[in-house]
Amino acid sequence: MPRATPRRSGRGWNRLALALIALALVFALLERRSELPSRARPPAEARERGDGGAGRIGEAPRLRDAGAARIVEAYRSGRSDFVVQASGVVRAVLRDDLDGSRHQRFIVELEDGHSVLVAHNIDLAPRVDALRRGDRISFKGEYEWNEKGGVIHWTHRDPAGRHPHGWIEHEGRRYQ
Repeated sequence: MPRATPRRSGRGWNRLALALIALALVFALLERRSELPSRARPPAEARERGDGGAGRIGEAPRLRDAGAARIVEAYRSGRSDFVVQASGVVRAVLRDDLDGSRHQRFIVELEDGHSVLVAHNIDLAPRVDALRRGDRISFKGEYEWNEKGGVIHWTHRDPAGRHPHGWIEHEGRRYQ
């Protein structure tokens, strides 16, 4: 004779389903109000286009930092020799390059994750002494393509006045 199995009440499952629906509604409302910090919202123009910031299929995401977007595009196309202004986070502080003109070197990660080497001439401009990993900086300099992501140089004034002046900004101070 088969054993009788106790029947479970449907009320427990109903309560669980209602709780999950309520939780989903709360998250949907919070996301709509942009109060969930873990989910990045695309810029207003991208939301209006409905593409989430990516533009057409196959295009790179649109970056808020126009300089960073120019660097990423130049890297992808192998372009060099243009002055650009951008900002990012210092990911590594490297040893100085002491061959020829001395350069302070560090790697900066741009907002999309692309990294560039910054080579700051410390024979022509002051060293950024307080620079540490994790610091946010802004820079203006010339981009040179390489297979590792590119190099930013000319982050100083040109003593001969033939090249656009560059700079590095760190903690409210401009180094040029």
